[in-house]
Amino acid sequence: MTPAQQPRREAAFIFILVTVALDMLALGVIIPVLPKLIVQFEGGDLGSAARIVGLFGLAWAAMQFFFQPVLGALSDHFGRRPVVLASNLGLGLDYIFMALAPSLPFLLIGRLISGATAASVSTANAYIADITPPEKRAGRFGLIGAAFGLGFVLGPAIGGALGAYDLRFPFWAAAAFSLANALYGYFILPESLPPEKRTTGIVWRSANVAGSLDFLRRDRALTLLSGALFLSYLAHESLPALFVLYTQQRYHWDVADTGWALAIVGVSQTIVSGGLVRPAVARLGEKVTLTIALVSGALGFLAFAFAPTGLGFMAGAPLVALWGMANPSFQGLATRLAGSSEQGRLQGALGSLRGVSGMTGPLIFSQIFAFSLSIDFFSGASYFAAAALLVSSLTLGLKAINYKLL
Repeated sequence: MTPAQQPRREAAFIFILVTVALDMLALGVIIPVLPKLIVQFEGGDLGSAARIVGLFGLAWAAMQFFFQPVLGALSDHFGRRPVVLASNLGLGLDYIFMALAPSLPFLLIGRLISGATAASVSTANAYIADITPPEKRAGRFGLIGAAFGLGFVLGPAIGGALGAYDLRFPFWAAAAFSLANALYGYFILPESLPPEKRTTGIVWRSANVAGSLDFLRRDRALTLLSGALFLSYLAHESLPALFVLYTQQRYHWDVADTGWALAIVGVSQTIVSGGLVRPAVARLGEKVTLTIALVSGALGFLAFAFAPTGLGFMAGAPLVALWGMANPSFQGLATRLAGSSEQGRLQGALGSLRGVSGMTGPLIFSQIFAFSLSIDFFSGASYFAAAALLVSSLTLGLKAINYKLL
């Protein structure tokens, strides 16, 4: 990289950070109001609305599962810029569609579209791999994680404030964020993948779920690493699936208690992703950083499982936050196992794994929790299972590293 190219690439990286933050902000804005809007469509029937909310969550995760590989393969052929910009534009228009949705089926269609267009996160990760040397990628993926966290911390707060006036307002705000991002990117964002490094044709074999997962099986180290990442993704699903119900059942927290606790967790994870990943990887290397992250996460989940008081439960939050160093380390290691023209397919395949965890994790952990309550057994069993998943993730990750990467 020449000195003249460095400022341009730094500006491009900042745009990608802004893109991810605004995308997550837009998604976060509608979190507090989407269930309430569904309740409204269902005439106030909470039981019926709860089942539909679950269906909406499954539908969104399924679209992520199917479209991550597609957008990744498209970005390998056409470049990252058009895919990122099309996603921002599509999200903005879709939020307008949802703001105007006259009935529940229209709202579901909008949610399906947002699941497909939000799948461009894999392209954003490929963009980072394009413009960053391998040894610095983990740190930058950490900053992407911080942008995620910032969006999800601020988004629900903005959405809750706007939704207090009208349940449709947050959708308009989300549309404004996404459309402004598309306009900004149209004038600012350069292409990161030069024509000579693009695939000569769209690799349709990889632009689908089966093909993308087959892509991960082509190399033993990549197979082990992706398996470790999937187990980490799966453990993460225990947080959104159980946090509210578990703390209500065990510690009798009300809505305010839960809100403050989630804010503390979100801020802690943002600080770790944005401030600790880069110096940790630079000083310790990805192998040691990954080990510390997964061990910390496992200990944090054990604290969640066994803490007798709410204060003890929150003592596990910093440990779970340190686990936030794992995903950037995984991503940085994985990018070394794919060529420059394959980063989109790699990120699409890894995104599909996240889609699988998003579809299966909530069901698994909620059923463990429900079963433990039904037999009056250890109610922290779900978080104990999450800790076990992280130990398994560490085992596979170290095998992958020792096999080929280091």
